[in-house]
Amino acid sequence: MDYRYGSHTVYQTEYHFVWVTKYRYKILKEEVAEWVRELVRQTCEAFEIRIVA
Repeated sequence: MDYRYGSHTVYQTEYHFVWVTKYRYKILKEEVAEWVRELVRQTCEAFEIRIVA
């Protein structure tokens, strides 16, 4: 459990994202899937977000 601290606060925020395309088309395949995965990881690293699963 990682808590974040502010000047007058202590907090832990968790999000659960479900990413579904319109009509559930399978568009995240092969290179596109790898590119999106890497982009999400870089963004999370930049904002100090921990990916749990």
